[in-house]
Amino acid sequence: MTRIRPFRPGDEPALSDICLLTADAGVDATGLLDDDDLWGEIFVLPYVARHPEFAFVVETDDGRVVGYVVGTPDSAAFEDWFAHEWWPRFQERWPRPEGDPLPVGASRQDGIVRYAYARHGGSQPFGDDYPAHLHIDLLPETQGQGLGRRLIETLEQALRDAGVPGLHLVAAAENTGAVAFYPRVGFEPLPSPEGTAVFAKRL
Repeated sequence: MTRIRPFRPGDEPALSDICLLTADAGVDATGLLDDDDLWGEIFVLPYVARHPEFAFVVETDDGRVVGYVVGTPDSAAFEDWFAHEWWPRFQERWPRPEGDPLPVGASRQDGIVRYAYARHGGSQPFGDDYPAHLHIDLLPETQGQGLGRRLIETLEQALRDAGVPGLHLVAAAENTGAVAFYPRVGFEPLPSPEGTAVFAKRL
């Protein structure tokens, strides 16, 4: 049996592990980068640091955290905070890759680090209508049980209660499971940059 509960301090290592184990278009990304920690420090830990009230986890009867949803009600403000307060702490550990654009043969890690340096408020054209965004991940053992829908519904209610009018997310285009899932929970596709699939929903 599982239950959904609010995030609490101490969950961070489990969230980082789940992020890593699902980061490669929904499957295990262990060893794909030079430093596995990069996934969590970009895609989940900033959210629980900035907005713990919009973070929820799936917990098993034996106390394991096996899934999560995290979000921000204001993507522009969050991206500015990420750029000016969160990411500078890692610039010595993960310096900005040289070359613009990145040279042919650049590593996948270089591409992800470049993405982190490029984040800034107002960079998403759909942010005005759908200011909130989310990240959701579930370990394979929990998938297909309706937990993804329940996590999203839990976050959506928290965002509605906060007066947020719309929510969006960005998935990798090759993540076929995610691309098929989001329309089933009420999201509509938006025009998307190459290699991505953007979905949005009015709240």
